[in-house]
Amino acid sequence: MFMAIPFFLLELYLSLKTGETIGFFWSVVWIITTAVVGMILLQNSPHAIMGQMQSVQRGKLNLQKFQDASMAYFIGSILLIIPGVFSDFLGLFALAYTLYLQFIAKITPEQTNFKTNKGDDNVIDVEIIDEHSDRIDRS
Repeated sequence: MFMAIPFFLLELYLSLKTGETIGFFWSVVWIITTAVVGMILLQNSPHAIMGQMQSVQRGKLNLQKFQDASMAYFIGSILLIIPGVFSDFLGLFALAYTLYLQFIAKITPEQTNFKTNKGDDNVIDVEIIDEHSDRIDRS
């Protein structure tokens, strides 16, 4: 609760200063645009998360990066919906972090689990030597 008060005061201050600088009309355009972008990102979040899950399956993302990227994407889209300059910058920062994780994951090679030993570990190799190979069985 105590952290929300400085956040809202900073949000109000930056929004008023930005409104003074760019004007009321452009402030309204900014707020509407970022809210629409945030809603579109939030609606497409299942597709983004499925793409990240496929990266996990291919070995390009570990579970920690998957959780970080998914949470940053979700929080970033929510922050874009909230009207205000400070929340928009925080939302863009969270989305940039998601992109950063995705690009790092694409640069790293896929993790493969190749076995270095050939054969099955549960099989015992034996050689059968027939001592009586010179004997001919007559039927």
